[in-house]
Amino acid sequence: MLEENLQLGSTGDNVKILQEKLKILGFYNPVVTGSFGLSTEVGVKAFQREYDLEETGIVNEETWQKLFELTKVAVDRTRANSLLSIGSSGEEVRQLQIKLKALLYYTGPINSNFDLETENALKRFQANNNLTATGTTDSQTWSVLNSLYGNLNPCVTGEEESTNTYTVQRGDTLYSIARKFNTTVEALKQFNNLTSNTLSIGQVLKIPTEEETPTPTTYTVQRGDTLYSIAKNFNTTVEALKQLNNLTSNTLSIGQVLKIPTEEETTTPTTYTVQKGDTLYSIARRFNTTVEELKRLNNLTSNTLSIGQVLKISTGEEEPITTYTVQRGDTLYSIARKFNTTVEELKRKNNLISNTLSIGQVLQI
Repeated sequence: MLEENLQLGSTGDNVKILQEKLKILGFYNPVVTGSFGLSTEVGVKAFQREYDLEETGIVNEETWQKLFELTKVAVDRTRANSLLSIGSSGEEVRQLQIKLKALLYYTGPINSNFDLETENALKRFQANNNLTATGTTDSQTWSVLNSLYGNLNPCVTGEEESTNTYTVQRGDTLYSIARKFNTTVEALKQFNNLTSNTLSIGQVLKIPTEEETPTPTTYTVQRGDTLYSIAKNFNTTVEALKQLNNLTSNTLSIGQVLKIPTEEETTTPTTYTVQKGDTLYSIARRFNTTVEELKRLNNLTSNTLSIGQVLKISTGEEEPITTYTVQRGDTLYSIARKFNTTVEELKRKNNLISNTLSIGQVLQI
């Protein structure tokens, strides 16, 4: 654990460690420089805000402790890579050759044998990435190699052609990977023996097939969960979860065990009677649809509802949310986190040239 307090203007190796950890957790995108500038301060404040720490922009003991706690899995996984050299063989040599080949440094066969051709390719890689060209794989070499390989397009690495394994890319989460391969976060964690949701760029995950993806019968509520996020994760609806668990509100508590409905148990009502306090937005969220779809289906020309009004609810297989209306206190960062996307993607989809939002603004997600 580091004890040095860091703030705007600090420099050195400890700042590099800070930037690397923020980068792993998605709070820092620029190059790791070792200089604590404005981008680093913004990342630190966002991290502190996300994890209920005092938002000072100063990295004190409490902030260091949280950073190390959250990145421990990724750091341990990097250290687990072996020191490979001429004469080594096995699965790690095979992974080394695959990654060097994808990065155009190695042209030989993938034979799991660390031979002279592999050594020469590794030396070229190290020299071109400002590493000492030793021809052996130390932890720094693995870290740079995994990071560069993780940034490659899936068509280069061949990940799109196989659902057996997947190499974690920048910006990936367990939720986004589960969606990509039609599985669940719980199935991925179980299949890969993961004890947390932390991922590292370049990490190789085994992807369960349809037959290997169990249909969970229960789920234990984690910090940050909502009925909506759990419903999305298990391809069900908020109403089905509430009905099966006899819930009268959307409030959850950490550690609460929920029963998860099977496909047969997940039913979407075709109509809904408006209750006191309902809005089109809250009803759309409840039934995994959109405000626009509700208005279209019910020929509504405004967002005004009356208690007792009966609305038709869509049962089609559509994206649960395509738009989001900005609320007080929202930022692009908080909205991106909420919908498992990135600030850059939100800005691209909505043609935004700054991070400024206005209450009531409708964003495409």
